[in-house]
Amino acid sequence: MSSMSLSEELAWRGFVNQTTFKDITAIDNQSLSFYFGVDPSADSMTIGNLAAAMMVRLFMQHGHKATLLIGGATGLIGDPDGKKQERDLKSIEEVQANTASIVAQYDIVFSGMNFDVVNNYDWFKDISYLDFLYTVGKHVPMSAMVGREFVQSRIAEGGAGISYAEFSYSLIQGYDFLHLYREKGVTLQVSGADQWGNSIAGVDLIRRIEGAEAHVWTVPLVVNKTTGVKFGKSEDGAIWLDSSKTSPYKFYQFWLNCDDAGSIDYLKVYTTLTREQIEAIEAEFLANPSDRLAQKTLAYEVTKLIHGEAIANDQKRIADILFGTKNYADLDAELLQLLESELPFTEARQGDSYVDVLVATGLATSKRQAREFIINGAVWNADIAQIEQTDQTLDTTKSYSNYVIL
Repeated sequence: MSSMSLSEELAWRGFVNQTTFKDITAIDNQSLSFYFGVDPSADSMTIGNLAAAMMVRLFMQHGHKATLLIGGATGLIGDPDGKKQERDLKSIEEVQANTASIVAQYDIVFSGMNFDVVNNYDWFKDISYLDFLYTVGKHVPMSAMVGREFVQSRIAEGGAGISYAEFSYSLIQGYDFLHLYREKGVTLQVSGADQWGNSIAGVDLIRRIEGAEAHVWTVPLVVNKTTGVKFGKSEDGAIWLDSSKTSPYKFYQFWLNCDDAGSIDYLKVYTTLTREQIEAIEAEFLANPSDRLAQKTLAYEVTKLIHGEAIANDQKRIADILFGTKNYADLDAELLQLLESELPFTEARQGDSYVDVLVATGLATSKRQAREFIINGAVWNADIAQIEQTDQTLDTTKSYSNYVIL
């Protein structure tokens, strides 16, 4: 465990955003039961969810009791906050399948830690509409719901409008907090910054119905300091934790290509490295930024956390070969096959010149540039052999398909 108090470490790692605590050190002097939830709107969490999950890990490590919620009920509607138009409804079967996938990812992200998993569908499926209005809806002022920014934007002139289902979303999530307060003694919700309004709805319900105090702690959105936009997107879209949606290769490469300005902050948010370790990396990184130690460490540590040490080691070897000082001859058959599935390739006929193939793949813009690449020792073939002559052709004694030029 860190030598810092929880509030100190949260502040140092950049996990302090909006909170109902007047003094953040209050979380250091008591053992709290808290919950963190994810709606199964997809079959995987993203690295946006992962930022909040890493904050949750700290609460666990400092002795607070965690309940991890899957929104099997709220996922049927979808959180409308931040959305300009109505979401498409998902089937119960799809939400249930997504739920199982998210639970499996909880087991990975929080491996070796103690936590309970709950699904809000389990309590909502037995609540009648009249019971909910009588026991909950009666205590919720309309002004609080109508005043939400996303509601105002949707009902304003030119807005897409909002259904009663999406309008009621915050009330449903607020009831989660009330239910967990009653059943598990939960008095704190931790969440992403975009969940502040929904979380406050729960605090208000607990105060109005139970006459008790509850709190919220949110993590700031992680922002790319270079572009100023929300962190976690690539050219292919969101970065997912599921390897079938974002391959380990693309996952590793995303972190490896992070901006210099934010890389140390990302180490604080997304890794379990200690303050001493990160400060040592920062010193070396600032002294020699071209070596990209911060990004290399980040890529390895986050990939290890999500995909395991063996895969992280494989991706490190590939990166060292593609962008480092190691030789292509260090690629074994398994890693070469992995690269073939990730990198662009073109089919070439036996006897084609490497110069022509380089131009056909777009790896060289002209035959002149292709010859320069070969002369400079930059071209290797799928047999992990260096191409040394500009007039060299594909070996006619072998059968090639999907020939890969690296």
